Amino acid sequence: MKLVTVAPLVLMAGFAVPLRAQEVKEPRTGVSFPVKEDGMTLLGVGVRTKTFLKVKVYAAAFYVADAALTGPLAVHRGRTGTPAFYRDLVWGDFPKLMLLHFVRDVSTAQIQESLREALAGADPTRREQFIAFFGDTHSGEEYRLRWSRGGTLEVTVAGKAKPPIPDKAFAAAAFGAWLGDQAVQADLKRELVSRAPQVLPSP
Repeated sequence: MKLVTVAPLVLMAGFAVPLRAQEVKEPRTGVSFPVKEDGMTLLGVGVRTKTFLKVKVYAAAFYVADAALTGPLAVHRGRTGTPAFYRDLVWGDFPKLMLLHFVRDVSTAQIQESLREALAGADPTRREQFIAFFGDTHSGEEYRLRWSRGGTLEVTVAGKAKPPIPDKAFAAAAFGAWLGDQAVQADLKRELVSRAPQVLPSP
C-alpha cells in the first residue's frame, strides 16, 4: 500500500517544478504569468502605479512571437535597451500581446481617462472606439491587447472579445502607450523587456 500511496506523490512532485518554472511572478503584486502564450514568449513583467503614493493598479506582461525573436528582433541582440529596439517592438508586424491583470478596482471614468491621456496623439475616432471597450474593472480581471498580422488590434476585456480594430497605426499607438517614446511609466517600460537579453537567441 505504501508504494501505491507514494507513487502518485512522486509523480506530482515531478510535475510541480516544471510547472513553476513555466511562470514568472511580478514580485510587487504576486501575479504570475506563463512564460509561453500561444506561440509567443514572455519578454517581461512589471507593475503600473499611480500617484506619488505608487498605488498598484495592474501587473503587466508583454509577449512577442517566437518567430520574431529569431527573425526581425534578432538584430537587437545585446542592444535591447535602445530606441531602435523599442521602435521595432511597437511597429513590428508580428504577433504580440500586452496582458494587464488588475490588482485593484478601477471605475469606468478612471480607466477611460487614463487611456485617453495615454493615447492623446492617436486618431481620435479610433481612440474613442477603443476606449469605449472598457468599463468598471474589478481586481482579478484581465485586459488582453493582441497585435495580429497586418496590424489588427484584438482586444479582450474580462474574457469578452471586442470588435477588432484593423488599423496598424492605431495598434502601434496602443502598444506605444507602454513601450513608446512617451510611455505612461518609464520603469514599467524597462520592466516589460527585462527578459529580452535571455530570450533573444545567441548568434
